[in-house]
Amino acid sequence: MDIQIATLCDFAADYNGKLVISGTFDTLAARALPVVHPSCALAMRFCFTQEDMGRHKLSITIINEDGEALDPENMPIEPEFDVNMPKDAPFNTRNMVMNLQGLRFNESGIYSIDISYDGELMMRLPLRVVKVNAEV
Repeated sequence: MDIQIATLCDFAADYNGKLVISGTFDTLAARALPVVHPSCALAMRFCFTQEDMGRHKLSITIINEDGEALDPENMPIEPEFDVNMPKDAPFNTRNMVMNLQGLRFNESGIYSIDISYDGELMMRLPLRVVKVNAEV
């Protein structure tokens, strides 16, 4: 399995096998902390080969600089899925969009979105939360 795309964005959708991504970002600017980001999406595109056939588990966790989960009661998010492929297909792709609501960041700093596949960390997306001056 290979991750072709993984990004945090304002909106994402799978449209007939095409991954539609709008407003990708890696920084949240907040006038006050804690800050709650009302809605965003984690957009991912995976590429599978014949060797990937079978049942698999993703694990997605947003962690702070100390490696602690942003929301320990709800993370990691661990969807399971089956990979099925036609015999003559050299590869197959699948899009996955995870809508994230009400992410709460208590302090500024560097966070990361860890994406693991069957227990192996495949990608770590950085996310910076910065406090900005409230003056206009």
